[in-house]
Amino acid sequence: MIRLGLPSRLSMRLKTFHTRLLCTFFLLIGGSGLLIVLTGTVCCRHSVHKSALAQGTRLAQSVSHAVNEPPLPDTMLNLDQLLKGRLAENPQIAYLFITDHGKVMAHTFAGGLPPGILHANGHTDKSGAALVHIDSGDGQRYVDMALPMFDNHKGLLRIGFYEASLMPTIQALWIQSGVTSLLVLSLTLLLGFFIIRRFTRPLRRLSMAAHTLDNKNLNFLPQPSNQREINILSSSFTNMVEQVRSYSTGLESRTLELDRAYRLIFHSFDMIRTMGNHSTLHNVCTCLMDKLKDIMECSHLTMVTSSRDQLFYYLYSCGQLTIMPDEQYQSVSKLLNHLNEFTFIKKNSLHAPMFEGHFPSSSRIGIFPIHFENQKLGALFVGCQRECRCPTRELELIYHALQECAGALSRAASHTEMIQSTHGQINQPVQFCGIVGKDRHMQDLFTLIKDIAPTDAAVLIQGESGTGKELVARAIHDQSPRKDMPFIVINCSAYPSSLLESELFGHEKGAFTGAIRQKSGRFEQADGGTVFMDEIGEIAPSAQIKLLRVLQTHTFERIGGEQSLHVRVRIIAATNKDLIEEVQNGRFREDLYYRLNVIPIHLPPLRKRNNDIPLLARHFLKQFNQEQGKSVKDFKTEAMRRLLDYPWPGNVRELENTIEHALVLTRSDYIEVSSLPLTLRSQENTHPTHHQNTMVENEKKLFHDILEETGWNKKRAAKRLGISRSTLYNKIKKYNLLQPTLH
Repeated sequence: MIRLGLPSRLSMRLKTFHTRLLCTFFLLIGGSGLLIVLTGTVCCRHSVHKSALAQGTRLAQSVSHAVNEPPLPDTMLNLDQLLKGRLAENPQIAYLFITDHGKVMAHTFAGGLPPGILHANGHTDKSGAALVHIDSGDGQRYVDMALPMFDNHKGLLRIGFYEASLMPTIQALWIQSGVTSLLVLSLTLLLGFFIIRRFTRPLRRLSMAAHTLDNKNLNFLPQPSNQREINILSSSFTNMVEQVRSYSTGLESRTLELDRAYRLIFHSFDMIRTMGNHSTLHNVCTCLMDKLKDIMECSHLTMVTSSRDQLFYYLYSCGQLTIMPDEQYQSVSKLLNHLNEFTFIKKNSLHAPMFEGHFPSSSRIGIFPIHFENQKLGALFVGCQRECRCPTRELELIYHALQECAGALSRAASHTEMIQSTHGQINQPVQFCGIVGKDRHMQDLFTLIKDIAPTDAAVLIQGESGTGKELVARAIHDQSPRKDMPFIVINCSAYPSSLLESELFGHEKGAFTGAIRQKSGRFEQADGGTVFMDEIGEIAPSAQIKLLRVLQTHTFERIGGEQSLHVRVRIIAATNKDLIEEVQNGRFREDLYYRLNVIPIHLPPLRKRNNDIPLLARHFLKQFNQEQGKSVKDFKTEAMRRLLDYPWPGNVRELENTIEHALVLTRSDYIEVSSLPLTLRSQENTHPTHHQNTMVENEKKLFHDILEETGWNKKRAAKRLGISRSTLYNKIKKYNLLQPTLH
């Protein structure tokens, strides 16, 4: 900011109309006052002189009466005494002398008539008086007065007054008139100041409004005045300000709109260019959302993109890409089929949970349908908090930009679907509740656990030893409403038949030899929770009867007791035996089998899910690295090949022990064959040589593998094989290919 100096600010101040008017008024009144004072001074002096003249006239008359005739020479003495007498009577008079025809007849000067005084007052008017000021040369000043006397007016009486004696009277009159004039002028100036200020106030307000307008402040407007001319100016100024404000507002909005349009076009081209660098649908949608959030005020964005065969929708929201559930797919698909351009809908007009979960605070939703090759590819859903403030032209540009991006979205969706199809699973977890596996059998198991966990139905888990039956039972418990209650594990093969009943149901004191106190059984301890009975096939027949009663009535008695105890437990049983064969041989009660086999689960052996071996091996390697404080990175290729070729009769438990054994023995950053147990190092000599498959066997294996990879989805499998679905069904029937089930 430039600061003006005092002279510059004073100069600007003096240029204002108000200041100039005040200065002009002050100068006019000041000049008038000065003129009045000067006039008063002259009048005062004239008044004093007039008073002195009157006094001299009286003196002249008295002297004239005293001398009736022109004085003779012998009367000069009397005339001198007369003048001296009059001089003594008037202390203001300095001298007196009488002349007649230019000759001095008498005087009061002691030392004689001073030179030059006779002609100092050249009086010529015989009927009037003459008044002059005389300087004696010695610092004394006189007022000399010449008055005619005698009847013929040829004689003159010269009177000299002391000027100093007249000054007090003159000063008193001057002060009196000056003070009076000053008071009158002050009152006039004060009254004039307020009058000028009052009449110029509207004009100053108008000037201030013009100054604020010059500083780009359009909010200050002049107030109305009772002066017609000022009101006309104020009204005209107000109209001008309103027009300027309206124009400025319109210009600013148009500038902002132009700027937003430029940024939108720039971001659209940048969005199309950047999306071309990504191949997966997740990355493409992430890039698209980031670009759209830079140019849109609404931040709640969700993208829906259809698959190649339009059998499902990919849903991208909050950085996550998932597959839309079937019930939501139907409602969204029905909505998009009727949309050809962007529109807004109320959120509660659609019965789709997606809009509640992804747009919790939005009142309405904007939909931008995306078309590609004359087909509905998907749509962008925008959650608006209130009324959408985005201009219509901007929305149209976004809509057209999305159409330009449709090709990249379609390619990314196809690429993502191909990758997921290759892996055989779509968005399924590798690890679930401590169970590791990406094989289709394990993924189906994870889904089954989620479905049965909320119920109280009995579960029977069958599988070879070491397949993880206890892990599955614990996962069911952890996913159930009983997860905060006890989880009791009973290994039925670890107790002799005489002690198993006591372990399960408890006993009273003295019920048998050694029962020195009352003991609660495992069922009583697990009240409200879950009982996992491992190796259920080893349970004694007597305990089977009591167990059947517990399953039916949830009641039992302790051994040696008479009181019936009621418990609420869920029973999960596991066995590595074929219970059907045990029932047929009479070693297991048939009714108990059906009570336990409400939800059957069959765990596949590790050799049936060979693809999970590297995943499990690295999982155990990481676990034992942490436990033993080692940092072994991975497996050598040959060592991993040995793990893949081994049949694993002990299943996952044997694999876990093998990895621990190898980690203890390894001395490098990678596990080598030499660190593996002896059974794995010598396995290449124990396997028989496989015979060469025939064309029929190869074709059967090809169809089976493709069906496995596609999750037994017939449409996708037929597309992968390049044949029709009817041909695929004929091959399935020909080779008797059956989809495995969990039972």
